[in-house]
Amino acid sequence: MKVVSSLSDQDLITSYLKGNDKSFEILLNRHKDRVYASVYMFVKDAELADDIFQDVFIKIVDTIRKGKYNHEGKFIQWALRISYNLCVDHFRKNKRRTKVSSTESFDILNIIESNDSNMEDSMIQNQSHNKLRQIIEKLPEEQKEVVLLRHYADMSFKEISMLTKVSINTSLGRMRYALINMRKMMTENEGVLAEVM
Repeated sequence: MKVVSSLSDQDLITSYLKGNDKSFEILLNRHKDRVYASVYMFVKDAELADDIFQDVFIKIVDTIRKGKYNHEGKFIQWALRISYNLCVDHFRKNKRRTKVSSTESFDILNIIESNDSNMEDSMIQNQSHNKLRQIIEKLPEEQKEVVLLRHYADMSFKEISMLTKVSINTSLGRMRYALINMRKMMTENEGVLAEVM
């Protein structure tokens, strides 16, 4: 019988599912530094990185317990993908929040206008964002990652190259191909819409 600490990631997950909590502890200790580092490089804030890091492993445990873990790829790549997604989600939520608040001399309610055209504009914008997200989801993983890190997390290509451990030129190339693919998909979608109408 293998010593638990020498088991592969997949064997540790199988052992954990059979009730051996120590197996997950070993798995966590094996990969926590790399996952935490990727989160920290993304958010550049220790407190926020701690919170997201905990969310990453809560999601991992939850997914494994529900039997939804797909072990076709390596565990660490899957864990890093979850951490990227949670970081992107965090930045996406923060970009939606308004940073304006009322004070004694300024009341936000005095400048808010409610009219039907704003609601219509908002609906059109939401539909456009949804279509764009669907197109991004269809990109190859490496291209999708660069688009998300660049546009949703607002990272520079230097930061992206450090986080994904590739050269800046590779990151730029992936972005270029992502944009080419996105334009192609948008053109195809317009053609489909024109045929339907």
